[in-house]
Amino acid sequence: MDYQSLLQEKVGQLKDENRYRHFVELERLTGRHPYALWNHPSGGREVIIWCSNDYLGMGQSEHAIEAMRDAVSAHGTGAGGTRNISGTSASIVALEDELASLHTKERALVFTSGYVANEASISALISLLDNPIILSDSMNHASIISGIRYGRAEKMIFRHNDTAHLEELLKSLPKDRHKVIIFESVYSMDGDVSPISEIVALAKKYNAMTYLDEVHAVGMYGARGGGIAQRDGIEHEIDIIQGTLGKAFGAMGGYIAGSDALCDAVRGYGSGFIFTTAMPPALAEAALASIRYLRSSNEERQKQQQQANYLKEKLRERGLPAMNSTTHIVPVMVADATKTSEISWTLLQEHNLYIQPINYPTVPRGTERLRITPGPLHTKEMIDHLVDCLDIVFRQVQPPAYQPDFPPINRLTG
Repeated sequence: MDYQSLLQEKVGQLKDENRYRHFVELERLTGRHPYALWNHPSGGREVIIWCSNDYLGMGQSEHAIEAMRDAVSAHGTGAGGTRNISGTSASIVALEDELASLHTKERALVFTSGYVANEASISALISLLDNPIILSDSMNHASIISGIRYGRAEKMIFRHNDTAHLEELLKSLPKDRHKVIIFESVYSMDGDVSPISEIVALAKKYNAMTYLDEVHAVGMYGARGGGIAQRDGIEHEIDIIQGTLGKAFGAMGGYIAGSDALCDAVRGYGSGFIFTTAMPPALAEAALASIRYLRSSNEERQKQQQQANYLKEKLRERGLPAMNSTTHIVPVMVADATKTSEISWTLLQEHNLYIQPINYPTVPRGTERLRITPGPLHTKEMIDHLVDCLDIVFRQVQPPAYQPDFPPINRLTG
């Protein structure tokens, strides 16, 4: 068996299908977000990032930087072991207390990433329940799918955000059978929001637990940055809230928040928690500083929403195929893998704007797109320039989703 040739063949298949992931080397510049330095063979070039998950620029904030700097000086760079083997620091305990308070839950548990938080928590929960069945939204994240698969539970998939279909499935199950409904608040590729209240009502009616992934919402919504469930006044009705520290909070890591019994059980049975080196104190302190700041400041959230709405308005005015997002995520449909990559590369090479292409399997074939995330540190002038450049490049590339009904013009030069 020629293993290397087999692997090269598989990589070649990705390239042939325009699914190969090209990594663009970017150096973020402290205090200058959303600018970054693009390192490429012909030399460094400054670009504007339009697709960062550091939604509010908190990874560049002095609050987080100072907290991390002080923690590194005091405690060094690593955690020293797993949570059970010398890795439980005062910093990580304080972070878990803060997260529990943020979501008005009894307890929180921190993991090394949001992916690990989902995979470890869901698989552990499955192992602890009695012959459970998982009801999962059809657009749930890969980490949720992995957790369900790893736990080896029976599952039912309900149509995306379709509560009528969810109820139909729930009705077909014995009321006393253990059930967990797993869904997200903000779906990151379409930018839409789930009907949380309706799903919670169905869970109560049919005796099911609720597991809500808020990774794209924590820090972004709610009076204290607790997410969509907090914004809608229903977080106390959710059994398990899962979030990330690596997006709006600008650090790294993931977590769950729930009852003391739940978190204690996952702590004791979740292998992804038990056997992973703990989060270093410096990262915990940086995340803690961001959370505390965003609990008291709505300025960043409000400015971000203003900029997202302004971008949507400008895209509609120009006839560019923006999807009907109701959140801070602004997807622009292309509907062709090759052309999505071409548009992304042209924006970077010719206009110094970075938006990564979103292709299969992240989204279904034929729905390839750009995913734009304007933040509070993007200016209206930057947004105007972005829309001008998108207009030019879409006219050049002519993707399937774009059907201009007016003659080409170059708005950059007038």
